[in-house]
Amino acid sequence: MPTVVLSCSREPDAARWPVEALRRAGWRGAIEVVRPSDPLPEVEACGLLLAGGVDVEPRHWDPGDGSASAGEVDPARDAIELDLVARAWVRRLPILGLCRGAQLLAVSRGGRLCSDIATECGGDPTDHQHGTAKDDGVRHRVDVHARSRLARIVGAVRVEVNSRHHQAVRVPGDGLVAVAHDPDTRMPEGLLVEAIEALDPSRWVVGVQWHPENLVHRIDAAGVAAFRLFAHFVRAAKIAARGDGALGERAETATNSAVFALLDRVEAPLAVVDARVEPIVAQSAELHHRGQ
Repeated sequence: MPTVVLSCSREPDAARWPVEALRRAGWRGAIEVVRPSDPLPEVEACGLLLAGGVDVEPRHWDPGDGSASAGEVDPARDAIELDLVARAWVRRLPILGLCRGAQLLAVSRGGRLCSDIATECGGDPTDHQHGTAKDDGVRHRVDVHARSRLARIVGAVRVEVNSRHHQAVRVPGDGLVAVAHDPDTRMPEGLLVEAIEALDPSRWVVGVQWHPENLVHRIDAAGVAAFRLFAHFVRAAKIAARGDGALGERAETATNSAVFALLDRVEAPLAVVDARVEPIVAQSAELHHRGQ
């Protein structure tokens, strides 16, 4: 059965929101939840979703940095996710990283992180740490590069997002590029990175610094953008499902790569919301508010 691998933290309900977002976006296949210290899944994976969580240890992007992270870390989770991303990258599987997931994705490709936004960029620590998974409020604006895959996916060059992080991507890493920034927060290298994606259009790889899984039920532009992100990931996973092989295998799928490159050219026109998506978002939000 087609399977999306979801890596998340140890908390009992850590998988709840990403799973719900995948289902709302139309994923009807299996979802293999992987937690720290679990064995690597030997499944016919067609996509990898990296959920949010605690800090990535600084030693992963700076082996000579012996300093402790400003927040909680989980070495076992770092280890399994670095392995998962490496395997998914070789197989050219779709990858979606959420918050910590975007940071881990960057580090896995040799990128570097900002260890603590308030310390390194200034500002109030709460500027990027606000709310919980149950709070669907948006916190600030993100500017998306107009020519990026992400802009075509969300259908906009400006999106309102939630924010619950204190680390951030400083250098995206090999094969990745920054495609969205916070216009009000500046690092020494430039504006704070809010999203990354694969340079190669034949790869469907996107990482966002916010938590769209908590926004998919909103009936507004933020909700539509979040829903569309999951819907496009689901579509990419369905395309990848046409290939065969366990996550550990190293075969590449040329056909899938060609289809992803085509998707990169035809994904939604800028600033246009798919008429087919709006009713689904509205229905999803109505069910959410009914408590179903």
